[in-house]
Amino acid sequence: MSYVIGIDLGTSAVKALLIDREGAVRGEASRPYPLFHEHSGWSEQKPDDWVEATIEALKELSGTAGINAADIEGMSFSGQMHGLVLLDAEGKPVRNAILWNDTRTTAQCREIERTLGDKLLGITRNPALEGFTLPKILWVRQHEPQAFEQAKLFVLPKDYVRYRLTGELHMDYSDAAGTLLLDVAGKQWSSDVLAAFDLPASFCPALVESHGLVGTLLPAVAERAGLEASVKVFAGGADNACGAIGAGILSEGLTLSSIGTSGVILNYENDKDADFAGKVHFFNHGKENAFYAMGVTLAAGYSLSWFKNTFAAGESFNEMLEGVGEVKPGAGGLLFTPYLVGERTPHADAQIRASFIGVDGSHRRIDFARAVMEGITFSLNESVDLFRKAGKKIETVISIGGGAQNPVWLQMQADIFNATVVALENEQGPGLGAAMLAAYGCGWFPSLDACADQFVKRGASYEPNAEAVETYAGLFRIYQQVYEQTRGLNQALAAYRN
Repeated sequence: MSYVIGIDLGTSAVKALLIDREGAVRGEASRPYPLFHEHSGWSEQKPDDWVEATIEALKELSGTAGINAADIEGMSFSGQMHGLVLLDAEGKPVRNAILWNDTRTTAQCREIERTLGDKLLGITRNPALEGFTLPKILWVRQHEPQAFEQAKLFVLPKDYVRYRLTGELHMDYSDAAGTLLLDVAGKQWSSDVLAAFDLPASFCPALVESHGLVGTLLPAVAERAGLEASVKVFAGGADNACGAIGAGILSEGLTLSSIGTSGVILNYENDKDADFAGKVHFFNHGKENAFYAMGVTLAAGYSLSWFKNTFAAGESFNEMLEGVGEVKPGAGGLLFTPYLVGERTPHADAQIRASFIGVDGSHRRIDFARAVMEGITFSLNESVDLFRKAGKKIETVISIGGGAQNPVWLQMQADIFNATVVALENEQGPGLGAAMLAAYGCGWFPSLDACADQFVKRGASYEPNAEAVETYAGLFRIYQQVYEQTRGLNQALAAYRN
C-alpha cells in the first residue's frame, strides 16, 4: 500500500493527514502554535513555529501503527492565505509573519488604490483589502525600514514551511493570487504592479502549479520526521483552493458552501475573463488553468457561536437548536444580519454591525436561533446572487463545515440558494485537497477530477422545497435592504463602542 500526506497549515494549528490509494484517512496529527497580538488589530506568528509543529506532526504520522514509513510517496500543502514572510539573503525571516487577519494596513490599501486606479482590478482582479499581502509589504517598508532593507524575497506561510523542508523556494498560482502582485489571468507576476511600488522582480519567488513537484525532503528533516528523504514534495495551494479540491469543486456548475467561523461561497470558473467588478474575490484554482470566484461572510458560524454563548451558555448546539426545524421559514418575520465583526461580501465594510429586524413579543429564543441560521445563509446567498447575475449557473452546492452538520441547515441552504445541496461523507477540508494534489502529482491518477472520483465521497442530498424557495426569495429581498438602512446608524454608533 502507498500513501500520501496532506498538510493544512491553519491559523491556530497545523493538521496533517495520511491518505491511502483508496482515499481513506489512515492517520492524522495536529500541533498548535501561538498567535501574537502586540497591538490592537495586529496578528502575527513566528514562521519557525510552523516548521517545528509540522515536523512534529509528520513524525507522529510516520509512526502510525501498521504503516511502513517507506511507503509514504509524497506530500503537499494547504496554507492560510496572504500572510507575509520576508526572507533575508540567507533565507531567514527578518521579522514575524503578518497574518491574513491583521488589519493595520488601511492606509496602505488607500495608497494602492490611488497609485493603480483601474489597473488594480484589471490586473489583480481583487480590491485592496487589509488582509492581502502587498499592503503588508508596504507597511513594513514604511514603518520598519531596517527590516525591509534586509528583506530580499517574500513568501507565504506554507511556502516557508515547504522551503524549510526541501530547501527550495516557490509559490503556487492559487496562493500568489491573494498577494495583489499577480496578473491572475496572465499567471505571472505583474511588472506594472511591481514597478508602481518600486519592487524588483527578484522580490517574488518562482511560480509553479499546485501539483508541481518542487523537490524532496532534506535528509536532516527526513530523519527528524521519520520519513524517507526520497518523499516527493508538491507545491500545494491556498486553503480555499485546496478546500475546493477536497470537496470536488473541479468543474462548471459546482459551488462550495463552507460555514466555519467565517463563511465562504466558492464557484468554479473556467473563464479567466469573468468580471465581478471586485464584488467577490477572483483567484487561480489549484487545478491547472482554472479559477474560482469567492464571496466571504466574516461572521458565519461565529454568529451562531455568539448567540449560544450569549443566550444559551452551558447548552450544546444540539440542545439550543432543538425544535428549530419546526419553526417555519422566516422565523415569524424576524431577520438577522450577521455583521458582528463587519462584512466582506458584497459590502466591504468594517463599521457595519449586526441587527435583528422585526422583533415582537411572540418571538421565542428558538425563533431567534432560526433567524440567525437564516441570516448567515442569506449573507452567503448575496454571493450566489452575484454569481447568477453574472450569468453563472448555480446548480449543485457542496456544503461543508458546521452548516453541513445539521439537516435543518442543509435544507435551509437548498431552499435559500434554490439549488441541490449535497453533504460529504468524508469531509476533511483543505488537508484532503492537499493530499489529492500529492496523489495526482505522484501519478496515481491521470487528473485531479479522476482523483476526486475516488477520494471525495458524497453523502445526503437536499432538494429545494418550492414553497420555502418562494418565501425565502421574498425575505431575501428585504434582507438586502437592511445594510443600506442601518449603515448610517452603525457609523454613528461606532464612536460609542469600547
